Amino acid sequence: MSTVLVVEDSVTQREMIEDLLKGSGLNVKTAGDGVEALEQMQGSCPDIVVMDIVMPRMNGYELCRRIKTDPKTERVPVVMCSSKGEEFDRYWGMKQGADAYIAKPFQPQELVGTVKQLLRKT
Repeated sequence: MSTVLVVEDSVTQREMIEDLLKGSGLNVKTAGDGVEALEQMQGSCPDIVVMDIVMPRMNGYELCRRIKTDPKTERVPVVMCSSKGEEFDRYWGMKQGADAYIAKPFQPQELVGTVKQLLRKT
């Protein structure tokens, strides 16, 4: 079973995404911000990361850059999931190395479909 690390500072959003992904048969771990996510990834590397952009301590752009520049985690797909839905935000997210960008609010099947599609590629 594939493991997804959900990085989201909003407890409500985090639980909703967690329930959605668990319901589709995935193992889910969670982190409240980028610093916590990096700490978790030191121990065990997830198969994919779903992250918000606007978070305390370390935002999603910085977290994505760190994941993609570390030889141990550079192959882990990253899905940015943010309320920042402008074209520039999407462009900047992809420029940081994100494999996909989903704007909130999203359709549940959009998130699950994107995650499963990226997992098939790894």
